Amino acid sequence: MIKARNKFVLFAILSVSILLTVLLAVINGINFSMASEDADQITQMIARGRGAFEEGAPLEQGRPQMQFGRGGMGTMGPNSPEVANSVRYFTVAPDESGESKVISMHISEIDESEALALAESLIKSGKTTGWTNLKYRYRVYKNDTKTFVTVIDQGRELLPSYRILIFSIIGELAGIIISFAFLMFIGKRLFSPLEEADRKQKIFICDAEKEFKIPLTVINANVELIERTSGTSEQTQAINRQVKKMSALVKDLGSLAIFDDGDTTRLNINLSEALNAKLDESLALFEQKNIALSRSVEDGVTIKGDADAIRRSIAELVENSAKFAVSSASFELKNENGRVILRQINDTTLPSGNIEQIFDRFTTLENADDEDGHGIGLSIVKDTVKTHNGRTTAKVEDGRFILEIML
Repeated sequence: MIKARNKFVLFAILSVSILLTVLLAVINGINFSMASEDADQITQMIARGRGAFEEGAPLEQGRPQMQFGRGGMGTMGPNSPEVANSVRYFTVAPDESGESKVISMHISEIDESEALALAESLIKSGKTTGWTNLKYRYRVYKNDTKTFVTVIDQGRELLPSYRILIFSIIGELAGIIISFAFLMFIGKRLFSPLEEADRKQKIFICDAEKEFKIPLTVINANVELIERTSGTSEQTQAINRQVKKMSALVKDLGSLAIFDDGDTTRLNINLSEALNAKLDESLALFEQKNIALSRSVEDGVTIKGDADAIRRSIAELVENSAKFAVSSASFELKNENGRVILRQINDTTLPSGNIEQIFDRFTTLENADDEDGHGIGLSIVKDTVKTHNGRTTAKVEDGRFILEIML
């Protein structure tokens, strides 16, 4: 349950992060896009004046005039009548001899030699407009046969945009941290009823295992005594079958309790030998049910883990195959790309599709009846694989039941 709570917090944080990232990216994208449009409008005004603002040039038409207040701030942005006096820019163009020279210089941050070098590099780039040095907007254009380069310094105008970008990043990080702390606090409250139910379930499983063991032992001992004194009968055989069934259930419950505790001893396990031994042991069972058994087991496949749990899982897979296969079953074990792959495949009458629910506790499929089990075996297999950092999948494809384990 703690893992479930951590997954909830993780996915919630990822959702919040994606939402904030997309939202702030859109806001900053629009902000910088508008700044680029404003700068392009200014360079276009300068281009109309052949590298300088025209005397008494009219405001750019076709863009809305931004007005704030009744008589206070007036027109703002590129349409402001003060833009010609406030823009920091320079224009480079060839003179009569064909050499480039500065024809307009209204910027103090760089000198003429730097302006000429920057203009030449912009002409060589082949682009007509764009940003350079994170704050200069330029336009390369032709007037008659001359090539002009106008560069404006938008650093002052871009400063608020960069501040918004920085504060957006800081705000996003702060939002993620605050969301994480909030979700961790809320997560405990949301999952506390589930954790309590899980705790009670574990207690019930442990108590049920203990409570069933004693009466089953007594019943089994009394049946053996009756058979010794009076001989075997249909009644004693029926009792023995039910005792075996209940003993298997108690054993499964005990296995669930072990996995819930998470206490395992790690040893080197030869999976190839364990699988072959179980298949050899079960040959008679498959022959009795007229099921053709095949195997492809690579030699020397080993892992480090809980030997008892691994062997218990292999036995469950083999018994499950013998129980539900129609006419054929196969097992495959190999090393593939650094991982251990174990596949159990048998023909089936189940419809095609994913059937991951077979790994849920106390879940059986439509091809199982009450005599076949209690829906615990494959859940133990999944728990075993999880404790060994592996993954289980199950599906039905073209009349074949395919269960795959990756360790």
